[in-house]
Amino acid sequence: MPPRSRADDAPPVFTRAVASLRAQAVRPEIVLENIPAPQRLAPYSAAFSASVHANGDEDAAFGRLIVLYDPDGTRDWPGPFRVVAYVSAELEPDMSGDPLLGQVAWSWLTDALESGPAGHHTLSGTVTRATTEGFGRKAEEPTTTELEMRASWTPTEEDDLSAHMAAWLDLLSTAAGLPPVDVSDISRRGRQDS
Repeated sequence: MPPRSRADDAPPVFTRAVASLRAQAVRPEIVLENIPAPQRLAPYSAAFSASVHANGDEDAAFGRLIVLYDPDGTRDWPGPFRVVAYVSAELEPDMSGDPLLGQVAWSWLTDALESGPAGHHTLSGTVTRATTEGFGRKAEEPTTTELEMRASWTPTEEDDLSAHMAAWLDLLSTAAGLPPVDVSDISRRGRQDS
């Protein structure tokens, strides 16, 4: 079946789910945007991108969240909805060699999903680290390590996916090194007080 791209013919359950994603509160360090959704992955889809700006305008993390909906159940995932998340963040150099980095990064996602009411099942994904070293004319450039996570899961809710958006935003914040929302950044506060 070809993808249906017209928003006005979307089933009400999908329309409500997308509206719940857009209604989620976003912390001020995160810029969230609607982006074109992939058209071939499911009959209905919605997509968002986010950039985390920490320490001024520096992009500390970037991500995408895609919600797929197949009311006929013709896809390989269990249930009509599937949430697909992508996160990319530059890490501190001392973290690049940590053999547990993948497990720690994956725990950021599982903690974010489990700390709120984001009921889910069939969670799967990958964590990739890439270290970039400069040579020749680029030998003076600092070594950087980038972490990428790709994950997908099936939400147990259908009408309200706001907790899934909140979990993804929390994952982005953690990957960017932002403190939790209810914890103030002492180092930043000290600079403001001086």
